[in-house]
Amino acid sequence: MTQSTRWFWLTIFMVSSVLLYLLAPILLPFIAGALLAYLGDPLVDRLERLNISRTLAVIVLFFVLFLLILPLVLFLIPLVESQVSLLVEKSPSYIAWIIDNLGSTMNKTFGVDFPALEAEQLKESFSQQFSLAGSFLKGLLRTVTHSGFVVAGWAANLFLIPVISFYLLRDWDRLVTYVHDLIPRHIEPRVSLLVKESDKVLSAFLRGQVMVMLALGAIYSLGLKFIGLEFSLLIGMLAGLLSFIPYMGLIVGILIAGIAVMLQTHDPMNIAWVVLVFTLAQMIEGMFLTPLLVGDRIGLHPVAVIFAVLAGGQLFGFFGILLALPVFAVLAVVLRYLHETYKQSVMYGVPEDENESSNNNIV
Repeated sequence: MTQSTRWFWLTIFMVSSVLLYLLAPILLPFIAGALLAYLGDPLVDRLERLNISRTLAVIVLFFVLFLLILPLVLFLIPLVESQVSLLVEKSPSYIAWIIDNLGSTMNKTFGVDFPALEAEQLKESFSQQFSLAGSFLKGLLRTVTHSGFVVAGWAANLFLIPVISFYLLRDWDRLVTYVHDLIPRHIEPRVSLLVKESDKVLSAFLRGQVMVMLALGAIYSLGLKFIGLEFSLLIGMLAGLLSFIPYMGLIVGILIAGIAVMLQTHDPMNIAWVVLVFTLAQMIEGMFLTPLLVGDRIGLHPVAVIFAVLAGGQLFGFFGILLALPVFAVLAVVLRYLHETYKQSVMYGVPEDENESSNNNIV
């Protein structure tokens, strides 16, 4: 690679990075649409094998997804709304119980006296703050609801994501062919090799991990419901959604569910049931869900996954979190290739004749 070529690609990379950073606030519907198109492309390809046109295959896929998702949304929204209302209703009593037990615990453990008058004042203060918070949230919700720009922004995103996904999915094969034709011919074999490996990793992660997250959310919710936890759906789905970060869903789920079951039953022994639910769910994930839905082709270390999510959020906000793991999965494939290339290079200590034969094998 000549010096001018290096500067050309470095300039392209720098300009693309700056544009990506500046345009991040408006890229969410495009990235979401591209991810949905990538996930749906294999299904559309299967429909095409039935002698159906690409456009009709995309329409059939969208129609089937609509029939599957709409009843689920209509079923979940009332459940979530009822649990949120129950949480708001019972929060003052939970706060009062925490303050009462805090005083007795501090007295027994540290010998600190917690006067009843101060406890009542603290309860009243918490209740007032909670009322203010509730009024603020209601006012904020009312403002957002009546704000034409905010509503228009959300409506535009909700409309744009399926539209962008439809057109990308319809033209996916042509876009892939177009990008392939732009690759310089002398590096095309290596790039094609890396792209195929990246596609395996991305498909295993995106398609598999999304199903694992949903399955874990359902298992957590059903398990917590079985032991009688009132906010089982909220906690279970939150833990399931956080499970894309290794151990994060497990830790957060046990903490929140443990606190919730203590506030509900006032019996510390019931925390054991919470731990049992999450332990059984993790066993099901490790033995069945992950091997079946994800496989062992990803090869991303848990610490690296956590770093990627935090770095993406720090640099690009929610847009960065959405893209962090797919980008890092591709980067991991490139780094593994560079590692193998380095181990077979003269710099590492391999003679030149062996290096040339190894490079031919890589390509």
